[in-house]
Amino acid sequence: MVRWIHKVLALTVVIPLMVLVISGSGLSVMPALDRAGSISRPADGISIAELAGRTAGITPGVEQIKRLPSGKVVAFYAGTDGPAAMVVVDPSSGEPVSTYAPSAFERWMTNLHRSFFLGDGGRMAAGAAAFALLVLTLSGLQMTARRMGGWARLLDRSRGSVMERLHADLGRLAMPGLIVSTLTALFLSLTTFGVIPDGQSQAPAFPTMAQGGPALPVDQIDALRGIDLSQLRELTFPNPADPTDFFRLTTAAGEGYVDPVSGALLAWQNHTVGRQIYEFIYRMHTGRGLWWVGVLLGLSALGVPVLGVTGTGLWWKRRRAHAPIAANVPAKTADTVVLVGSEGGSTWGFARTLHAALTAKGHTVHTVAMDSVARSYPAAKRMFLLTSTHGDGTAPASAGAFLERLDGIGAPPSFRFAVLGFGDRQFPQFCRFARDVDAALTQRGWTSLLPLETIDRQCPQEFARWGKSLSAVMGEDLVLAHVPERPRTHALTLIERIDYGTEVQAPTCVLRFALPGSSLLTRLAGRGWPQFSAGDLLAIVPPGDTLPRYYSLASSARDAFVEICVRKHPGGLCSGLLHGLRPGDRVEAFVKANPSFRPVQGRKPIILIGAGTGIGPLAGFIRANRGRRPLHLYFGGRDPASDFLYEREIQGWLDDRRLTSLSTVFSRVRGGGYVQDRLRADSDRLRTLIGAGAQVLVCGGRGMAAGVKEALTDLLVPTGLTPGLLKDEGRYLEDVY
Repeated sequence: MVRWIHKVLALTVVIPLMVLVISGSGLSVMPALDRAGSISRPADGISIAELAGRTAGITPGVEQIKRLPSGKVVAFYAGTDGPAAMVVVDPSSGEPVSTYAPSAFERWMTNLHRSFFLGDGGRMAAGAAAFALLVLTLSGLQMTARRMGGWARLLDRSRGSVMERLHADLGRLAMPGLIVSTLTALFLSLTTFGVIPDGQSQAPAFPTMAQGGPALPVDQIDALRGIDLSQLRELTFPNPADPTDFFRLTTAAGEGYVDPVSGALLAWQNHTVGRQIYEFIYRMHTGRGLWWVGVLLGLSALGVPVLGVTGTGLWWKRRRAHAPIAANVPAKTADTVVLVGSEGGSTWGFARTLHAALTAKGHTVHTVAMDSVARSYPAAKRMFLLTSTHGDGTAPASAGAFLERLDGIGAPPSFRFAVLGFGDRQFPQFCRFARDVDAALTQRGWTSLLPLETIDRQCPQEFARWGKSLSAVMGEDLVLAHVPERPRTHALTLIERIDYGTEVQAPTCVLRFALPGSSLLTRLAGRGWPQFSAGDLLAIVPPGDTLPRYYSLASSARDAFVEICVRKHPGGLCSGLLHGLRPGDRVEAFVKANPSFRPVQGRKPIILIGAGTGIGPLAGFIRANRGRRPLHLYFGGRDPASDFLYEREIQGWLDDRRLTSLSTVFSRVRGGGYVQDRLRADSDRLRTLIGAGAQVLVCGGRGMAAGVKEALTDLLVPTGLTPGLLKDEGRYLEDVY
């Protein structure tokens, strides 16, 4: 739902938003320019009386003195031989410095910004545009947090294509300024129409009479001598032709009258708290009196056009992934409904295959995004829901509002349903959203056609097996022969390899590839090699195959190379290909972000636990630990003489303190064991580290991970903690295979 709101607002209010933010950015620099051009900033210790006396003494006929938010002091003179004059004066001498004229351009830009030159209707439209920008900012922030893997990782390094990273990074950078700008704009808009009071009190009552006698020289009036010039807003002189007139004084604290004869302050009225709040918010929004705030807010606003361009580009990219489906009949006539939840577009490919197979069997099929689910399908006999899972177990882009829309459907339909989830078992929340959908439908009384099934890593064979199960319940031979679209890849050139494990029948190699080059235009188009971090996944696509194989990265973009650890499996197509590479050989690959397996920010210790090739991403985390955060590595292998992966590098990391401690265990040596045995032997130390807030990251085979979890469960009993509780806090993460 949040994604849908963000998309609709961005596409529908783009023009007024651009006008609002560009004009606002232009206005934001005015206070800074005004202040930079001011040569009449008041000197400390000058009172209002001193300024008024000097100004009136040099140029008789002054009617009013104002101190502008920029610090300029402007005097207004009555015209004697000519028109009235406005001059900037030097407060230290009272001398005129230059003539003063409000900027016609600034006035024009202000009218554009506040009302689009449309009067009150335009003011309402500007307020609505500010509200839309606030919603866009908050919804974008929520989506960014979800994409990064949670609010705790909001400030982590972004990943993805250049356009995705630019959109995320600029959005996070501009977010504080945009929130301040929009909230203050909404407040001022509501006060304009009286919805919120601006705190303006009634003007002080004009004194009814004045004391007789000659007027005091203005520089000797006590009421003016006791107020510093920095507090002045406006001082209006009494009419020389009216002996009963008074000075009218407005300061930062309040307003009232001053008797020119006695020098007393009359009918003084302090500004209300509401007025002070209004004026502070006004200064925050306009930068008048807070020029540096105006500059920061203007810079934030300038990010909106770029966010608009990148956001539109990303939307169009996703839209193109949802190509029209042939023979897609209307919902009211379909006997079969296929609902699709997809983030990047791959699930739509499986939906097209299912749609085509059903259509070939004579069925009328309606295939649509899950967010477009209808209240009823009068001719439907069955419904299939094919959905992926996004981020940390949440809905993908085309299904964000599905669960909410279910509430509007009412009674359970007569047809049956089946949910098919797509995901990657390496992620802790494998097919979580598909499970949530299946549970939600069951709780609402819908009848299942098939139990929930899941597809790992877009496997065509698993999809075909699901098709056989579907054929059995439908009583017809349905063949789901899906051919995945080959993903966009880059050629990686091997530059170095280190071999291990041959002596223990576990050939393993560390492969290092050069970063592929790409032009700036290619990167901006989202087709260049993306930023990546240790723990992300390198997808290798073997020749003649469309199914990628994933390997955890042991390097980050900052290292300027791509590195993985690969064990050779008997009969393994991809591992055999990789082990056969020699420096200079190439493979086709792409990067898949894995934000759910990453050290949290901060200085608290990290416990790294891995066995075999599971050390790959852990080595990457250690390599990236340039701040010397406490890292403690537990590593298990078979024989230190043959498969102690990264032995030389680990010793160097211990020497330069990127790695704080190392604990190893090997299974094929006398007195050896497994990594979980080493953990049990180190119980006291581990309890101390975890009690101090340490995060635990585990990488390796499923059997090893299960043993590690069991060992940690036992040793944490005295603390009242469990791996499950740590996982809920983001302090226990697994990357298993």
